[in-house]
Amino acid sequence: MRNTSFLKKVLILVAILALPGFLYYLLTAKGKNRYKPLSFFGPKQVAKTGHKFHGNYIPDTIYHKLNNFTLTDQNGKEVSLKNFDKKIFVASFFYTNCPSVCNEVNKNISELVYAYRKNPMIYFTSITVDPTRDTPQALKKYAGRFEETRKWLFLSGDTSTTYNLARNGFLVNAVQAGNDDFIYSDKLILIDAEKRIRGYYSGTSAADITKLNDEIKVLIAEELRKVDKALY
Repeated sequence: MRNTSFLKKVLILVAILALPGFLYYLLTAKGKNRYKPLSFFGPKQVAKTGHKFHGNYIPDTIYHKLNNFTLTDQNGKEVSLKNFDKKIFVASFFYTNCPSVCNEVNKNISELVYAYRKNPMIYFTSITVDPTRDTPQALKKYAGRFEETRKWLFLSGDTSTTYNLARNGFLVNAVQAGNDDFIYSDKLILIDAEKRIRGYYSGTSAADITKLNDEIKVLIAEELRKVDKALY
């Protein structure tokens, strides 16, 4: 049974590596392929623990992580970090009455959602900065514009929760400047399975969307390698 599970993981990994663009993230060392690791974003701390590498003691690093949150999705269900346990997800901010930029960003997200619709390791979230008008009902109606949303959660919560989550969790701007004026980031934020920030990408840039797609695959490969190491 374990061999069957391992074989499935190998086949998934081979399929990932066969995709164009992903080869950029491979390095060759002593004849072996190694992944080019993604960066960690946010404040870092030196831990009291450490490990040895080639005989040298190296202190561990504590990276910035998201704190737990509770928001509501387009179906009226509560969503917290527990919903993304051992999952990778991409987060973004928007509002349904946004005149143009949000539509372009969400169109690009929808293409990624469709591409990963069968992959259980990756999810997408879009958090409104206008929760007064963007009720779950309004978000559900908005989500109806897109073909595939089973793995795409449109989230709302009170402004104190969402704005604090944006600034102190995802480390991006989100603030209401007027009745119909919101200042927020157009970035898509890649979060790994341990809830650390691994990348920022402009939601309106085709090049950044391609880069995000490639770096999602890097994280998937990282997670598969963790599982394989745990098996042996």
